Amino acid sequence: MNLLDRSLSPDSLIFFGLILGRYLLIAGGLYWLFYGFLAERSTRRRVKHWPTWKKSIRSDVGLSIASALVFALLASWLTSTPVLIHTRLYTDVGQYGFFYLIFSFFLILVLQDTSFYFCHRLFHQPWLFRWVHRGHHRSQCPTPWTSFAFDLPEAVMQALLIIGIVFVFPVHVGILLAALVTMTLWSVFNHLGFSLFPDSGVSQWLAQWLIGPQHHLLHHQRYSFHYGLYFTFWDRLLGTQIPASQPQTQRSVRLALLTAAKPLAVRGEER
Repeated sequence: MNLLDRSLSPDSLIFFGLILGRYLLIAGGLYWLFYGFLAERSTRRRVKHWPTWKKSIRSDVGLSIASALVFALLASWLTSTPVLIHTRLYTDVGQYGFFYLIFSFFLILVLQDTSFYFCHRLFHQPWLFRWVHRGHHRSQCPTPWTSFAFDLPEAVMQALLIIGIVFVFPVHVGILLAALVTMTLWSVFNHLGFSLFPDSGVSQWLAQWLIGPQHHLLHHQRYSFHYGLYFTFWDRLLGTQIPASQPQTQRSVRLALLTAAKPLAVRGEER
């Protein structure tokens, strides 16, 4: 059964409503909270004081709606009986045990992060950037609305990274859903534009290994760095980590953003 056959099916419409609704609820809710209700009280936690352009937000929302449609079509295709029987999805926890259940969740995150890093880095090559990734970078100072804003090829890639996993090794349905929720929340967090955690030794240490708003904002400013999804491992290993983004304090990160991250105009090629 091909995607065209599934495009107007009830399953596709349901998935589209759920995926789009999730985006609007999480991204819209956090945008209202941080850029509206808590705007004055959270100003000091904002990692970059640039104006948020309505045109960029409209672009982000438009791309996100298109991405939700792509995800819905592929989800409908995956759950159709002729395809589903060939996956390694399962529902009985006892089939592989509780230890494997937890292990598989972290394995998915590692595989996602690895595949995302190399695909993301590839998409920043000048000959590909304008066709597959330019839309996401229209927001140089991203907001929660940017978290789901993908050009069509990138939306397909994002979906296929997850779909491919369920054909390779056993994945519990609940773990797959948990991984999708984690990916959504993490992406919104990375594009939030605010530092949520206090300046402490623990947060400084975590910031060296986990990607957060400061780390990812630098990517939106300097395209040749910071390609990871969850972890800084591949950036550190392959030399795409900006030394200034390894914070000693949250203050030093904000200073680095103000001085080192020169705005880049989004054109047809990478700087």
